[in-house]
Amino acid sequence: MQETSKIYVAGHRGMVGSAVVRALQDKGFNNIVSRTSQELDLRDEKAVAEFFESEKPEYVFLAAAKVGGIMANNIYRADFLIDNLRIQNNIIGQSHENNVKKLMFFGSSCIYPKLAPQPLKEEYLLTGLLEHTNEPYAIAKIAGIKLCEAFRDQHACNYISVMPTNLYGLNDNYHPENSHVLPALIRKFHEAKIQQKDSVEIWGTGTPLREFLFADDLADAAIFLMLNYDDKEFVNIGTGSDLTIKQLAETVQRVVGFKGSLTFDSSKPDGTPRKLMDVSKLHNLGWKHKTGFEEGIAIAYADFLKRYQ
Repeated sequence: MQETSKIYVAGHRGMVGSAVVRALQDKGFNNIVSRTSQELDLRDEKAVAEFFESEKPEYVFLAAAKVGGIMANNIYRADFLIDNLRIQNNIIGQSHENNVKKLMFFGSSCIYPKLAPQPLKEEYLLTGLLEHTNEPYAIAKIAGIKLCEAFRDQHACNYISVMPTNLYGLNDNYHPENSHVLPALIRKFHEAKIQQKDSVEIWGTGTPLREFLFADDLADAAIFLMLNYDDKEFVNIGTGSDLTIKQLAETVQRVVGFKGSLTFDSSKPDGTPRKLMDVSKLHNLGWKHKTGFEEGIAIAYADFLKRYQ
């Protein structure tokens, strides 16, 4: 991938896609093509085919997806499965039809079995049952990984997949019902601070363990792998360390400056007990994350204030 190469970033306005665009530009890659969802519906096979035929990108970062938290995943199960399958199938299929030199597919750590051994090694894929609440999304992402592998096996396409851990950062989704746990907590603590509430209620017991990666670190890793990795096996991207939801809430509370107390609603679902990525493969390739957790949350909160005040 050269600085002049034509690069398509699918999902460029989302948290992951926008981080990839920033990272590419920072590294001197400026021939970037993108379309908003209003300009191009990635679920529309004909429209995607016409886009690839006219633009002929050389490299593709497939960061577009229908995403959401536990509640959204559980309510809109059919949408999460069919929309993500359509997006992936269209982009990966048209990449082959139009001779894309290399494609990167972004998966998710939810692809792993709910009760897989920790930390999660790449080879644990398809060794057990998935977490029920986000099973449709996980199945779509597994299908994307396998589609990349199948095109590689059948057509020698250089399509690689990466599995990010839980992400946060600039351009995150702070919707009160459809967001992930960290942005949901930022919004919840901020509103509680403004409204001078005495306490904030957190879903679940606070005991599940989660790993979090700043989205700009993910983008840096993605470009590193696009330049240096060509193997069939997908690669975990994370920090290699985790913390409890209670510790997460306390950190967000501290950054936001909410002075009240925390309560935990154990009647609400916890989700997977633990999701820690084994990132030894990525570390052995020569990449490690740079952004500290509290530092990253402070950047995310500043972005939230800028966009939601």
